[in-house]
Amino acid sequence: MPASPSTARAINDRLALRLLQQEGALTAGQLKQLTGLSRPTVADLVERLTAAGLIEVVGESGEQRRGPNARLYGIVADRAHLAALDVRTEGVSVVVSDLLGKELARASVPIADDTGTGPAVEQAVTLVERAAKEAGADRLHTVGVGAPGLIDPATGELRDSSGLPEWHRRLVAALQERLPARVIVENETNLAALAEQRDGAARDRDTFVLLWLGHGTGAAVVLDGRLRRGASGGTGEIGFLPVPGTSTLPSATDCEGGFHSLAGSAAIVELAAGYGLVASAVSPGEPEAATLVRQAVATLPSPSPSPASSSSGADRFLSALADRLAIGAASVVAVLDPGCVVLGGEVGQAGGEVLAARVGERLARMSPLPVEVRASTLGGGAVLRGALLTSRESAQDDLFAPRSR
Repeated sequence: MPASPSTARAINDRLALRLLQQEGALTAGQLKQLTGLSRPTVADLVERLTAAGLIEVVGESGEQRRGPNARLYGIVADRAHLAALDVRTEGVSVVVSDLLGKELARASVPIADDTGTGPAVEQAVTLVERAAKEAGADRLHTVGVGAPGLIDPATGELRDSSGLPEWHRRLVAALQERLPARVIVENETNLAALAEQRDGAARDRDTFVLLWLGHGTGAAVVLDGRLRRGASGGTGEIGFLPVPGTSTLPSATDCEGGFHSLAGSAAIVELAAGYGLVASAVSPGEPEAATLVRQAVATLPSPSPSPASSSSGADRFLSALADRLAIGAASVVAVLDPGCVVLGGEVGQAGGEVLAARVGERLARMSPLPVEVRASTLGGGAVLRGALLTSRESAQDDLFAPRSR
């Protein structure tokens, strides 16, 4: 059946808005060319979207004569303000942006282990409010939150997770109470994978696995372009994966003895110490393990020699770390056959191509399935980037949705 006039208008409006989002400012003539719509139809939709406060004239095209045909139309960036939060066990970071994703404010606050639940929540919410004020936002439309732990796929709520502070769960409710905004919660590793796929190491892949290597460990699975969360939201809890090389087995409440015991930050620091490596000048908020890996890579000759031809402590440390990472990655590859594994988080970024190449060599020996190993290009910042992308898409879906007439 042909679309009704109102439905056709809504489809055309949404198409034009998506083009302006993807391409930037366009003239009416360019919209006509890209959409294939007639000149009168484009003129009508430009008038509608302008009246609705969704687009505005942002300049003139230098390729055309001055006048109506030269006007460049763009999305009204301050129609909505967005926030993204990266919630860690040791603190919170926030970014506030406009509707097009332009960063307007950024801030962070450390939260000590002995901080009570109430004070911790208050510090985090106040941080968001201050960042919004600095950005000139009277209100936030959508807030994307990246947090460790399980997200209930049915309710979207952060579930109780052993080892994580109570204030994590309380924070979401507090944000919903204090801010007139939509609050979206997602697992931090899943958000990192979305960011790596959109702007990072996996831009050309619709199927891949992100192996998160930061303070803790995790994995995110993207198959055929879709993020997979599992029946209970637990896809990627690789820290609980039983692996050889540990003294015990993980339990339902403790990942000690699982892959986390080999590849978590504390385990990597201990491994480095065994090769005589000590971290210096650790950046605030960065896992000590990332500093150690970065230092080790920096000390290698260029081009890096093969492990067999070098006996430096840094080289042997990186080889031993690659052995550990390959154990977890091989299990994921055997089950999912993703074709690509991204070493994410601060440690994955610090290891760069040197560590990725060593893990790839080991996987080639361990698995018959072809797999490319890549280093993260976004590192720990991928969580904030993913949260911002998620909040932006949610806000645009709401604002660009057809309205009843």
